[in-house]
Amino acid sequence: MTTPAPTPASSYAGQEIWFLTGSQGMYGEDTLRQVAHQSRQIAEILDASPGIPLRIVWKPVLTDAESIRRLCLEANASDACVGVMTWMHTFSPAKMWIAGLSALDRPVLHLHTQYNLSLPWSSIDMDFMNLNQAAHGDREFAHIEARLGVTRKIVAGHATDPRVVGRVAAWSRAAAGRQTARTLRLARFGDNMRDVAVTEGDKVEAQMRFGYSVNTYAVNDLVAVVDAVADKDAAELAAEYTESYDIVPALRPGGIRHDSLLYAARQELGLRAFLTDGGFTAFTTNFEDLGGLRQLPGLAVQRLMADGYGFGGEGDWKTSALLRTMKVMGQGQPGGTSFMEDYTYHLGPGTPRILGAHMLEVCPSIAAARPQCEVHPLSIGGREDPVRLVFDAAPGPALVVGLADLGDRFRLTANTVDVVAPSEPLRRLPVARAVWEPRPSLAESAEGWLLAGAPHHTVLSSAVDTETLTDFAAMTGVELLTIDENTTSGQLAKEIRWNAAYHRLAQAL
Repeated sequence: MTTPAPTPASSYAGQEIWFLTGSQGMYGEDTLRQVAHQSRQIAEILDASPGIPLRIVWKPVLTDAESIRRLCLEANASDACVGVMTWMHTFSPAKMWIAGLSALDRPVLHLHTQYNLSLPWSSIDMDFMNLNQAAHGDREFAHIEARLGVTRKIVAGHATDPRVVGRVAAWSRAAAGRQTARTLRLARFGDNMRDVAVTEGDKVEAQMRFGYSVNTYAVNDLVAVVDAVADKDAAELAAEYTESYDIVPALRPGGIRHDSLLYAARQELGLRAFLTDGGFTAFTTNFEDLGGLRQLPGLAVQRLMADGYGFGGEGDWKTSALLRTMKVMGQGQPGGTSFMEDYTYHLGPGTPRILGAHMLEVCPSIAAARPQCEVHPLSIGGREDPVRLVFDAAPGPALVVGLADLGDRFRLTANTVDVVAPSEPLRRLPVARAVWEPRPSLAESAEGWLLAGAPHHTVLSSAVDTETLTDFAAMTGVELLTIDENTTSGQLAKEIRWNAAYHRLAQAL
């Protein structure tokens, strides 16, 4: 399978984590020079780690309240800075940090580390002790973070520790996801499916909470762009399809359905042009509102998702925005991320499993092998038979994540799962699909999912882990329920009640 290159909008290029080091002037210039030298080296160690996808940019040592405040304001104003990492190399009186932290509008990771890995037991003197004071300097800083209610991630350990690097990496991906959400523009082609509850939601609140800008466009605005695609361009893209996928004979040049492939190419080119011109990185379609489109977009949507675009079927803008955000968070990681829907169950014999799919729109980034390009009837929508990619998802651990609007807050629900091969070949199922075994079991996970009121449209990702999603939820102030191998329905019910009390109290405050 060939994987299309990510769009420029999904790249980490230009995004930075600023490394802030705290100290104070009373130690003298010699000590502060050592602090600067050592903190720069710590930042460089992290920046050189291949596991951390964003640049770690060292900033001069901070020793007074005004320089701290100014740097925090600079971080807010910087399009490049998506988060700050803080470390108190020595003792930095925390009242100096109040104004800066109160003004800061970037995610915070408090790195509790020190320059030396081991203590030089035989040579320790007071000069060494004065220089290496993070053990209590970070406690002073953490106190003011707690006093101010700063949402932050705390990572303790040496910068060379793989655990530390992994936790910093997860947080940095979440910070990139938060920044993506804050600038995300989503185009809805038509409205959502009629009478459906879970695809509704408060778009104003979504923009206030996440940053998503969600607006609707007439389907025929898109149709005009699709129809304007030159025949030559559509033919060239259709030829590219034959290089990338196994094309069924009917769709090949000279085949009886080749015109369907040409129209699918025309749809992709039209969609790309519309999204690019409008600065959109996510979109929705709805089979009940297709205007002058001859096909429900299938192949075009699949390829756009593979390039990093968010998508939601039936007008589901929340899932589309979530997919785009998780695409960014999972960029460069093994695996893929796709729009998904729990469709039907295998309850036995053997281990119960879920068969997930959708009408057409499953991203080939999760494919186990080279997809096959096929055309089949679609019994809903009332249009021509649409072209789509057909494949099984690659086995391995993954997350199934849904975003729901509960009226008073948004809720993310995540289930850890194991994607497996189908028990038998699915020769008569003409859509892309994934089969998974949810943790702790199908019964417990399904009961928990329903108890949470989580949606039927989801994002399936083998590229984003629970820690990254947890960091993202904390950064955005969004509730997250996780269903995993340790979950029971009774325990989850208590967590839901506690969460409801917390969020209502927090809103009142």
